[in-house]
Amino acid sequence: MNIAVLGTGIVGQTVGKKLVALGHAVSMGSRDAAHPNAVAWVAAAGSGARYGTFANAARFGEIIFNCTAGVASLDALASAGEANLAEKVLVDVSNPLAFEKGKAPRVIVEAESVGERIQRALPRTRVVKALNTMNCNVMVDPARVASGEHDLLLAGDDASAKRAVEALLGTFGWHRFIDLGGIAAARAMEAYVELWIRLRLTLETSDFQIAVVR
Repeated sequence: MNIAVLGTGIVGQTVGKKLVALGHAVSMGSRDAAHPNAVAWVAAAGSGARYGTFANAARFGEIIFNCTAGVASLDALASAGEANLAEKVLVDVSNPLAFEKGKAPRVIVEAESVGERIQRALPRTRVVKALNTMNCNVMVDPARVASGEHDLLLAGDDASAKRAVEALLGTFGWHRFIDLGGIAAARAMEAYVELWIRLRLTLETSDFQIAVVR
């Protein structure tokens, strides 16, 4: 499958590397057609990797992973082009974080989540919020925590898009999914990240995840 990963940070690089390892052709998109991070990632990731602008990558991908910073996601997706994203599944991994020197990141709380704003801006794109509630290493290797016996939360308005995302993430090793409903549930998923940050500081590790016990 041809897959686009928008964003050249550690999340995009980690997700992209996993997808290439699974045999997919992956295009990493950024504002700069030859961003140094993307160039280095392609050199390390293997023959299935390529890079280009946000628009190049979005045009290439059948499924798009938004791994850009939440505060910049709408601008990045505007650069990708509505027509290039239309009728495609977009997995929104982003979180609206604010960073201040010497302080832990904090979640920017607004009336709508980033996931909701993306869906409103791109009505022809099938947005699925997923993977934003964990560290990127757990995203691509769920077995590193409790042998994979924990739950992946997702939300979106299109049921078939959510099933497609579950199928793809199943190849990462995920097998427990909790569908929270429509994209409005992305508000709760993004708000949880504030607790995740506090847990990360307390536990002094990023290797933990949500497991719902009934």
